[in-house]
Amino acid sequence: MLRLKSYLAGTWKDGEGEGATLLDPSTEEAVATTSTKGLDFAEAFAHARTVGGPALRAMTFAERGAVIKAMSKALYEAREALIDDSILNAGTTRGDAKFDIDGATATLAYYASLGKKLGDTKVLVEGEGEQLTQSARFYGYHAKLPRPGVAVHVNAFNFPAWGLAEKAAVALLAGMPVISKPATATALTAYRMMEVLAEAKVLPEGALQLVCGSAGDLLSHLGPQDVLAFTGSADTGAHLRGLQNVIGRSVRVNVEADSLNAAVLGPDVEPGTETWNRFIRDVSTEVTQKTGQKCTATRRVFVPKAKIDQVQEALAEAMGRIVWGDPRAEGVRMGPLASKQQLDDVKAGVAKLLEGGAKQVWQSDASPVGAKGGKGFFFPPTLLRADDPRAAAVVHEHEVFGPVTTLMPYEGNEEPGELVALGQGGLVASLYSDDREVVANMLVALAPWSGRVLVASKKVADQATAPGLVLPSCIHGGPGRAGGGEELGGMRGLDFYLQRTAVQGDRGLLERALGMR
Repeated sequence: MLRLKSYLAGTWKDGEGEGATLLDPSTEEAVATTSTKGLDFAEAFAHARTVGGPALRAMTFAERGAVIKAMSKALYEAREALIDDSILNAGTTRGDAKFDIDGATATLAYYASLGKKLGDTKVLVEGEGEQLTQSARFYGYHAKLPRPGVAVHVNAFNFPAWGLAEKAAVALLAGMPVISKPATATALTAYRMMEVLAEAKVLPEGALQLVCGSAGDLLSHLGPQDVLAFTGSADTGAHLRGLQNVIGRSVRVNVEADSLNAAVLGPDVEPGTETWNRFIRDVSTEVTQKTGQKCTATRRVFVPKAKIDQVQEALAEAMGRIVWGDPRAEGVRMGPLASKQQLDDVKAGVAKLLEGGAKQVWQSDASPVGAKGGKGFFFPPTLLRADDPRAAAVVHEHEVFGPVTTLMPYEGNEEPGELVALGQGGLVASLYSDDREVVANMLVALAPWSGRVLVASKKVADQATAPGLVLPSCIHGGPGRAGGGEELGGMRGLDFYLQRTAVQGDRGLLERALGMR
């Protein structure tokens, strides 16, 4: 039986006892065990602060970028083995595993390139300086420098590779050492990634540490210069924000939480057009990719009332073409849910939506391909419908984190924005329309409730990325129930890890001290 250890203070360390057991979601067979009992997280923090942090801060942005580029290269070279690990422990298809792992290496490569562009400097100066008094010499600047603390990353189960890499890339480029804690149930991929990076010796010592297993007292060591980035449920995010030391020490916290993402079909879009076909393709993909276990998956679909039956038929047909089952079986395009807990939650969530006013209008009646002996955490692609979306309040309140979405009608030009707003904030909303007036009006309505809005029209129908794809150049996060946080976004992502300080004094002296001359 494989034993996952934690990589702390420059070495692999094993916890006491058997700990947690990781499973193959397709067969329910044990894959590995891991434990953090007895591990010294205080030592890990000290190592990051006294070894990793100083090493990173001594580097320029270009030098840190070179480190991140080496990380991307090392992980890409291990791509095939990491894909196998993802299939084994996360139940992903090969395509979904590539989506996770390639997303990880591509994001690292993007931030490596950004580091190269920032060049041989250790300080960022925001905007133009400002004369503060009548003297032209007395000036003020806003300088951004790395915080001398630790970036703690608590990641979700659905993207063990991408989650680790995208947070680490930004923190390391900003000059902060990282302690990364993947979700235990699917930690194998993150563990293998850390093995690759440790063996390749591409990172300064103490720059990246990994916790496999329970978090234990990890977060109790957070201090005033540390930051905490969390991806997971809104309830857990609220709990972390309320920790005594987080509040008392003003620890920076970024949360990416539940999100009832929406897709809106414009009233101008007719069946059979390029925009219509793109809408049907995107929704069916977002429902079934990663078995619907994506924070950006489409949970609510709003369409003109007069076209809802046509949309239902087209979506059922598209989703019905998805072959689901054991990802190792030929032709399978959707695997199982990641754990029994996820399966139980999806079943309970669907029941909750049905009790709250939705109805099931389609569900795949196929058996999971390759499943044996009734084993595996399989759930079929499912389409619900709520003809009175305002009465079915639970649809806008509870996220089913699986291959399930709810179709709902709207009337008029104002109602789509009002219905999307009932979700109280999302990571992404997608709008499908070729009408300039419709797009202009809906953008105004959707943007305040969305971290990102994707507009798909016929001119970009074959070029635009899918709404669920997170690009490192654009912010990832959202208002309200989505957590109120922001990650990535190119240079914007660095701000979470940098201290912005107003610096006042002699203009010439400051410009030299800040590396502006």
